[in-house]
Amino acid sequence: MELTLTPLEFARRARRLYPQREAVVDRDLRLTYEQFFDRCDRWSSALQAMGVTQGDRVAYIAPNTHAQLESFYAVPQLGAVLVPVNFRLTAEDFVYIVNHSGAKVLCVHSDQLGAVDSVRDRMPGVERFVALEGAREGWEDYEALIASASPDFDHPEISETDLLTINYTSGTTARPKGVMITHRNAYMNSVGTLLHLRVELGQKYLWTLPMFHANGWTYTWTVTAAGGTHVCLPVMDPAHVFELIRTEEVSWLCAAPTVLIMLANTPEKVRGDVPSGVHVVTAGASPASETIERLEEDFGWTITHVYGLTETAPFITVCEPRPEHKELSVRDRGTLKARQGVELITSGELRVVDENGDEVPWDGKTVGQITVRGNVVMKGYYDDPEATEKAMGDGWFRSGDASVVHPDGYTEIQDRIKDVIISGGENISSVEVEGVLLRHPDVLEAAIVGVSHERWGETPRAFVVLQEGSTTTEEEVIAFARENLAHFKAPTQVEFVEQLPKTATGKIQKFVLRDGSSAVSRQ
Repeated sequence: MELTLTPLEFARRARRLYPQREAVVDRDLRLTYEQFFDRCDRWSSALQAMGVTQGDRVAYIAPNTHAQLESFYAVPQLGAVLVPVNFRLTAEDFVYIVNHSGAKVLCVHSDQLGAVDSVRDRMPGVERFVALEGAREGWEDYEALIASASPDFDHPEISETDLLTINYTSGTTARPKGVMITHRNAYMNSVGTLLHLRVELGQKYLWTLPMFHANGWTYTWTVTAAGGTHVCLPVMDPAHVFELIRTEEVSWLCAAPTVLIMLANTPEKVRGDVPSGVHVVTAGASPASETIERLEEDFGWTITHVYGLTETAPFITVCEPRPEHKELSVRDRGTLKARQGVELITSGELRVVDENGDEVPWDGKTVGQITVRGNVVMKGYYDDPEATEKAMGDGWFRSGDASVVHPDGYTEIQDRIKDVIISGGENISSVEVEGVLLRHPDVLEAAIVGVSHERWGETPRAFVVLQEGSTTTEEEVIAFARENLAHFKAPTQVEFVEQLPKTATGKIQKFVLRDGSSAVSRQ
């Protein structure tokens, strides 16, 4: 009999081989794998008693806690579908996602109980409201339900093509879409991650990345597969991150580039001694090579850049190190590490194609769109056949990312297709310009957008967050860009802001910057 390709197989193996190894650290709580999976089984039993059956949806609104982690096992092993919701969204967003997904049970962290209470009468399909902690009137208590439940429940037969999760996209310019990830999708992404990013038995993984974000890039299951320890971090605070790295002897973490910038620029008096040897996986936007250099040279950490989307479970490429890279200078190695890289062994086939669908030459110059097909590509968008057809109607998922391919086969994203700036007929990559600005010693963060120009059609405009105490001027930033770029690529305007508008997963909302929205925090 063939085993179904599902991340639940990692749980079966871990509970058999590592019952007494530490599975979870969440503040003062420490759980072995035996204890952790006992809790998962009891929650599955409790959900089944509530009437949750195969195919039903169970939604969670919670930060990185042990209860959120338990959902990635307790819900799927019932054959039910997990809907991990971005807890930083508004109450209106909660209404849309919960209703659109058809969630039967809604589990909520104490921080979001008030927001859900304000709109729960608009969620008619939800039959049970469960407080993961801080239960109050009108809410069932998660811990009490687990304590009173039996660890025994009916195990349905699960197919690898069954839905595992529905993950909702950021929805920055339209209603969020529900990405349908199957058991096979998640299993293959986890296996590929373990092949290329080798978490070892007993190593500790720090949850700096939200678990709701593309299922925590499948590290919710990958760490378990390796017999590692999940160190939960409910609130992203740099001082706490460094403290946990020291006290828990953390070996791995994942972070968007904005978090890397935050960590790299944390004052020494706040961060304290920084242990070396930490492996960091970064994705979400192209990290600046200067940020990579600083973390590797000053902290002694190893940074690996990966690329993917929620729709691809999520990893498509990894910027894998090669022996010849060791001969490069620190600057050149940082530049290479900022590229998206090559296909993971398990992800499937990636092509960068032009407008006619033909693969672009590997010359590092010709820009095309990243397309992918294979093991990690989603089943489709939930209840949205039109969007599914548009994104992957011919079997190739279109990423919307503009990229070149270098002669060594490494892809490098130039921009989102919609964000490429065309000035006087020349294409300008905002990613390239941002990378140059981030090399300025006084620039903490930078974003480039195209604005209309009477002569050139479009011209680059920079939004810059300066290092604390900096007095750098607009003229100095523009001059620095012109010294390091072709002049037509340099920004003609610079606006200094206190912070850049971002999604909950750290992506800069360039549409807000283009529109001149009041949401931009100006200096």
